[in-house]
Amino acid sequence: MNSLILRAGARLLAVLLLVFSIYMLLRGHNAPGGGFIGGLIAATGFVVYAIACGTQDARRALRADPGNIAGVGLGIALFAGVMAVFFGDGFFAGQWLFINATETDKGIPLSSVLVFDIGVYLVVLGAILSITFALEESV
Repeated sequence: MNSLILRAGARLLAVLLLVFSIYMLLRGHNAPGGGFIGGLIAATGFVVYAIACGTQDARRALRADPGNIAGVGLGIALFAGVMAVFFGDGFFAGQWLFINATETDKGIPLSSVLVFDIGVYLVVLGAILSITFALEESV
């Protein structure tokens, strides 16, 4: 499309959707949301940008091949599952690390569940964009 208004609006909407997808990713392991819905929202931002500006511009904005993003995400998710085995727990058991913990304060909790959610986020983002870009380039 050659609409200046659509292109400007798509850029703003894509940024807002990416920020909201990060919020949903970080909120997800304790409340509804997480890697899957965050990845879908991020992919929606890039799809809107691709519709308005073209697939090549969307690929340049992404800065990485969607297939590679999905592969890295799958590796991260698998690492989150294997991480528990090194601590003597079952595969995909949640592991917690508390940063700056004291006797009175637990500190900042980091979990393997968040690492898994980040992997799922990247897998969904890469898979949806691979399919969408392939379909849009074939039209």
